[in-house]
Amino acid sequence: MGRGERIALGSIGIGIVVLTMKAAAWWLTGSAALYSDALESTVNVAASVIALAALRVASTPADANHPYGHDKAEFFAAVIEGVLIVVAAVSIFHHAWFVWNDPRPLARPFQGIGLNAIATMLNGGWAVVLFRIGKRLRSPALMADGHHLLADVVTSAGITLGVVLTVLTGFLTLDPLLAAATGVYVLYAGMRMISSSVGGLMDAAPQAEVIQRIREVVGESAEGAIEAHDLRMRYAGRLTFLEFHLVVPGTMTVADSHAICDRIEAALKAEMSNLEITIHVEPEVKAKQHGVLVL
Repeated sequence: MGRGERIALGSIGIGIVVLTMKAAAWWLTGSAALYSDALESTVNVAASVIALAALRVASTPADANHPYGHDKAEFFAAVIEGVLIVVAAVSIFHHAWFVWNDPRPLARPFQGIGLNAIATMLNGGWAVVLFRIGKRLRSPALMADGHHLLADVVTSAGITLGVVLTVLTGFLTLDPLLAAATGVYVLYAGMRMISSSVGGLMDAAPQAEVIQRIREVVGESAEGAIEAHDLRMRYAGRLTFLEFHLVVPGTMTVADSHAICDRIEAALKAEMSNLEITIHVEPEVKAKQHGVLVL
């Protein structure tokens, strides 16, 4: 089991503990706002299970049917997690509407608030771990899981404050209003996650600054060549695929042009990990007089 899978397994354990505490907080108080918080944690547990499954699939080596590997499985997982968040938001809206039509005083509010606060601190600490490891491993699944928890921390803090205000002011309709506001935030987070994951499934390019840096490295390390053109990049989970055409003098030997390619690949991989590179060598008659000029 790889490190990413162990972290995903840890997320499931943390999620179950947090869910139990938040469900108890809702059961003690009957608060619609705390219900919305517990429901979001339910989604987080399901998302962690999906992330673990996706990481296991993504770690499967390339085979005859999937010669480019299985890394895109993480994007599918992130899309599913986004859909689950949207479903949770709809349920939150439904429960908020029910409580709005039948508002009741909260029972044992401060015990519920205390449980919710402890659960929120657990989520916050684990979200930091997920972001740190997810960024290091370039794992969309772990990053998506971290975003779930971060959204949970933000909404939990707001919900705790809102429940306190509901108790202090006696304004009972504040509780379902707060739940509805939480639903809006959760819905936005889910839609944003789906949008980001679809970009990976559609072979979106990395950020512009990453592409620019790659072009600079090619230009600096391709001494002996004339130019590089038609540079294209796409990302798939932890892997980034790069391909371009390298123009060399027509009289250059295959061995010499191959040595230039080796030098470029070494420089690129020193700059960026998990990079899969394809270079097509062409004679100078194929030069396009644009692209990356070799320094």
